[in-house]
Amino acid sequence: MSKLVIVESPAKATTIQKYLGDGYEVMASMGHIRDLPKSKLGVDVDHDFAPVYENIKGKEDLIKKLKAAAKKSDSVLLATDPDREGEAISWHLAELLGVDISKENRVIFTEITKNGVKNGIEHPRRIDMQLVDAQQARRVLDRIVGYKISPFLWKKIRKGLSAGRVQSVAVRMVVDREEEIHAFKPEEYWSIDAMVGKKESKKKTEKKPFPAKYYGADGKKAAVKTEEQAKAILEELRSQEFVVSGIKKGVRRRSPAPPFITSTLQQDASRRLGFQAKRTMKVAQELYEGVEIDGLGAVGLITYMRTDSLRIADEALESAAQYIRQTFGDAYALQKPRTFKTKKNAQDAHEAIRPTMIELEPGKVKANLTSDQYRLYKLIWERFIATQMANALLDTVSVDISAGRHCFKASGFSVKFDGFTALYVESTDTDEESATRLPPLEEGEVLEVAELAPNQHFTQPPPRFTEASLIKELEENGIGRPSTYASTLSTILQRGYVEREQKALKPTALGEVTTKLMKEQFKDIVDLDFTAGMEQRLDEVEDGKIKWEGVLSSFYGDFADTLKQAEKNMEGTRMKVPDEETDVVCELCGRKMVIKHGRYGKFLACPGFPECRNTKKLVQETPGLCPVCGKKVIAKKTKTGRTFYGCSGYPDCKFMTWDTPLEETCPKCGSTLFHATGKMKRVHCLKEGCGFEKAAPAKKESSDG
Repeated sequence: MSKLVIVESPAKATTIQKYLGDGYEVMASMGHIRDLPKSKLGVDVDHDFAPVYENIKGKEDLIKKLKAAAKKSDSVLLATDPDREGEAISWHLAELLGVDISKENRVIFTEITKNGVKNGIEHPRRIDMQLVDAQQARRVLDRIVGYKISPFLWKKIRKGLSAGRVQSVAVRMVVDREEEIHAFKPEEYWSIDAMVGKKESKKKTEKKPFPAKYYGADGKKAAVKTEEQAKAILEELRSQEFVVSGIKKGVRRRSPAPPFITSTLQQDASRRLGFQAKRTMKVAQELYEGVEIDGLGAVGLITYMRTDSLRIADEALESAAQYIRQTFGDAYALQKPRTFKTKKNAQDAHEAIRPTMIELEPGKVKANLTSDQYRLYKLIWERFIATQMANALLDTVSVDISAGRHCFKASGFSVKFDGFTALYVESTDTDEESATRLPPLEEGEVLEVAELAPNQHFTQPPPRFTEASLIKELEENGIGRPSTYASTLSTILQRGYVEREQKALKPTALGEVTTKLMKEQFKDIVDLDFTAGMEQRLDEVEDGKIKWEGVLSSFYGDFADTLKQAEKNMEGTRMKVPDEETDVVCELCGRKMVIKHGRYGKFLACPGFPECRNTKKLVQETPGLCPVCGKKVIAKKTKTGRTFYGCSGYPDCKFMTWDTPLEETCPKCGSTLFHATGKMKRVHCLKEGCGFEKAAPAKKESSDG
């Protein structure tokens, strides 16, 4: 006889079985075992929104095995994932297997290590019905919204569409941003940029010119709007000496970013590694559940990855401090641990995401990890260690330069002490600031002008969202929860409401039409404040402040009325999704072909249907030619939507690359040049035996005015 421990995944079951050994049998439920039916609403809206659960099809054999194992065991321990969803799965298992939920049979593993598993087994608790109710409330609410609105969209736009409490808001945000971009009217402005330097210096390096930007005249900041203004100022400046009129020195402290939570991990992995949110969560799950490490066996390398808490266990803080002293020295260690404040609405059940064993440096386990696992583990490990390292110190200097009544400003900084930046620096959606080292200067010193030029600029529209910036915006607006962002992004891409253009997210015509309908007929569902308020009420269910049935009841009355009104408003009307016209001419009838969406993605079709039924594959040509056979290089998509480039002569020629083909040709052999992906900003030739490469050109400066 033994104890039966039920977890969610086979990988986790294998790791935990090794730690528990004899006397325990560990089995996997393979995620949810019961759910609402697929073919009907499955919610009794007239009787307190009681959900009607069914065993998930295809899991009949697994359920039989779980029931048989439970019957022959002394006791059953429910050890599904330590979050709201995991709590609900444990409750469903208890219902299915006849486990008494009034007893302490719920086990939590926040990390899959020997100590983590031992601690979890030694401290079981009861199933938390507040967590279960919170999950049920979300599930039922999402089912009502999706099940009621989706058929309406089928009738009014196109079959197969879906609406969702969070996904529809996410699409709206992408559509709204696109509308802002289209409505944006650029405004002209000018900068006057100088390169100045010391007239005399014994050191060659000190004579190197440095940039100074025009500030204004007569002590006031001035905006230069036109070329005429710029030329007039330039004319005045040509006869003036450039004199250092003020120097201000200081020391700036730079603190490390907090440890990762789910949303920030997804953002940083997107920016640094190019991972989509779904890929990040898949790899993080693998690292949490356990990886075979030489000499240690199966080890969970990180703590649970679905969390929005910044709390860190004392033991982990002590281990980090010890590691930093031994590896970097006392100067890099803190006198007392650095802690971070968790947001008000965060669920504080778990720690932030951190390595479970500080001594397992990324380099030590690299041989045992896949490329994705290693890169993500390195990111998590370095970010966490950096949080417990000393601040970086920067020597800053800002200089005022007078030229008659006009003023220029220059600033720079140098690293006085690198602190945590010796290991890790947080990435952002904008370019990192670059350090300009200024030579030693004195007030009254006359500078030499190496260059003085006016430059025209135009204010820029707001950028399109990337996965990272959309996740950040969703979180800041209180829309959804970090644990749902990966699936939300996958859904809106798979449904064809949004598409990727490089890293940017762009709404499709379908996304724009659907959002227009939702705004007109279901404004609350796509309203950010309404959705955030609903999220807050669902959190209050989890805190035991309100009953979940009450939340649904207060929502459903108005929602049902809105749905009836929408049916009346749009009776007999359909919204057409405009076709995107291309330059490809139909060889059968001469019309310009349009892009259509089918079950296998986009294709070209003749707009003359049904008279002309011509269709063909949609091929996105690039300016490049194949370095192997000379045919056109075309852009293609992976199943996950990532763009790669391949030869149009496939399958005869199998050339493919992630690098972007350019119009520019190789000066050495004449082949197409490619812009390399990744951290190395370079342009190179892929022709076998050529080897030409050069640095990629710097990005053009843009400004928001």
